[in-house]
Amino acid sequence: MSRLLYLMGASGSGKDSLLEALRRELPAGVAVAHRYITRAADAGCENHIALSEAEFIQRQQQGLFALQWQAHECRYGVGIEIDSWMQLGCQVVVNGSRAHLESARQRYGTLLLPVCLQVSEAVLAERLTRRGREDATQIACRLHRAREYDNALPSGCQRLNNDGELQDTLRALRELLSRQKRTHGEMQES
Repeated sequence: MSRLLYLMGASGSGKDSLLEALRRELPAGVAVAHRYITRAADAGCENHIALSEAEFIQRQQQGLFALQWQAHECRYGVGIEIDSWMQLGCQVVVNGSRAHLESARQRYGTLLLPVCLQVSEAVLAERLTRRGREDATQIACRLHRAREYDNALPSGCQRLNNDGELQDTLRALRELLSRQKRTHGEMQES
């Protein structure tokens, strides 16, 4: 079985942009999971699968989510298909929730690789303002949460800085995936 790269970062840190760039230049043996979200398909910029509240609950009751959580007045899920992908040898990348990392660790143990996408406060403030989804008060709250999070990063978290060009961060992510593939392959041969 392969690794699950669990990408986390503050709202506005560039997770969606990074994952979209990875999808365009996807390395062999890597799959990027879509999230199932109770949010309209055209809301925000994340490439997600929109579900109604009732659809989400039905899928949850049928055990169709490997991971699930609630945040920002929405329900989020990652489908159990990722388990099959990993069993087939794919490294899987998911847009995870910082608040639910422990649930992911409980399910995947050492197969989970937490990755923290970080940006400076100035860059984060500029991105949140530019995207126009939050008002000034909401942006201030997001910046405060990002500061708290950066001061208490989860243990074992690989860090990626996304202050610069997206292509630089993408290159660093692809290198991380390549290292994990080599390391995991060596462990399986032992």
